[in-house]
Amino acid sequence: MHLYSTQTGQVERFTPRNGAVGLYVCGVTPYDTTHVGHAFTFLAFDVLLQYLRFDGHDVTYVQNVTNIDDDILRKARELGTTWDKLGEQETAKFRQDMRDLNALDPDHFVRATDYIPAMVDMIGTLIETGHAYETAGSVYFSIESDRDFGKLSHLPRPEMLPVANERGNVPDDPNKRDPLDFVLWQAAQPGEPSWDTPWGAGRPGWHIECSAMATTLLGPTVDIHGGGGDLIFPHHECEISQSEHATGVSPFVRYWMHTGMVEYQNAKMSKSLGNLVLVRDVLETYSADALRLYLFSNHYRSAWEYRDEEIDEWAGLAADLREAADFPAYGIEQVVDVVPYRERFINAMDDDLNTPVAVQALREIGQAILEAPEDDDVRDAQDTLTELADILGLTLTD
Repeated sequence: MHLYSTQTGQVERFTPRNGAVGLYVCGVTPYDTTHVGHAFTFLAFDVLLQYLRFDGHDVTYVQNVTNIDDDILRKARELGTTWDKLGEQETAKFRQDMRDLNALDPDHFVRATDYIPAMVDMIGTLIETGHAYETAGSVYFSIESDRDFGKLSHLPRPEMLPVANERGNVPDDPNKRDPLDFVLWQAAQPGEPSWDTPWGAGRPGWHIECSAMATTLLGPTVDIHGGGGDLIFPHHECEISQSEHATGVSPFVRYWMHTGMVEYQNAKMSKSLGNLVLVRDVLETYSADALRLYLFSNHYRSAWEYRDEEIDEWAGLAADLREAADFPAYGIEQVVDVVPYRERFINAMDDDLNTPVAVQALREIGQAILEAPEDDDVRDAQDTLTELADILGLTLTD
């Protein structure tokens, strides 16, 4: 199997360590979930998980929930509720949406607030080793201490600050030594939740949460770490710096994988723009198979635009595959041979999860079954269709 590495910019052969694979995917900040952009990302990694296990690998899949965050606090205030109640409600919705899409549950579905002690330990180590500093009860990572900062995104220094500022950085924080230094621990503010630490009460920064959860559950080196492409910088860049300097182990991640952004109505699908297509709304009209086929008709690394009318085509394919799988198989003549299509499917999945080609192979298997003469034996072909459809998380039911 070959996977595209964001860090090297190349498709590389995937080699697991000792037959075991640690997979960590950055999950949702639970408010206004679950839109089709979320589904595209998490179903891509669901397929990766299913294919790795199909290929015989022992995979431990960790997905997190960022249940304490500036956006959570802001949204809770707008709704007149508490941050933890909002987080639990939206997390439950997200998990139900993903199950309705036939996604496998992660082995570890973890909330950031359950790992505060691990975060405090990492931050303490970074301070002791000179990679972080405390000012007025807040702690910051010093990017000057990391000569390799930027090795994932490869952004030139002048381009880093504008991107970071768009994604939560506060460049004019008077407690910082450098505008790009990122917060590891935020001093307590009135009306906000806080936890006690050696530096005073406060709450964790965004980036340290994932480092603590990933290293606690998967060890200092993670085989595959994924998320949406908008997380490459600063989130994943910062994760690398703080993790490698806290554990003393490099690399923190062996393969970085990122999904493309999904647009809707000519703009990136996002909460802030309000142009969301919610999964629960789509599933009122279409099956999970139809939506999965539509999503997988796009390569996971591609940016693309969701169009309401296009899902009809994939609903039709879902119906055809369902009919082919359920077709009465009484033939005793020539066996319908779909081995070439199966090989095409497997080769496509080995080629950086090329799901558009894999979906086309499924289409051709379905056609071969439905177009076979009545006396032909299609049972092996049906078994193959069911086996491969399962890898893509298709139920072949209405």
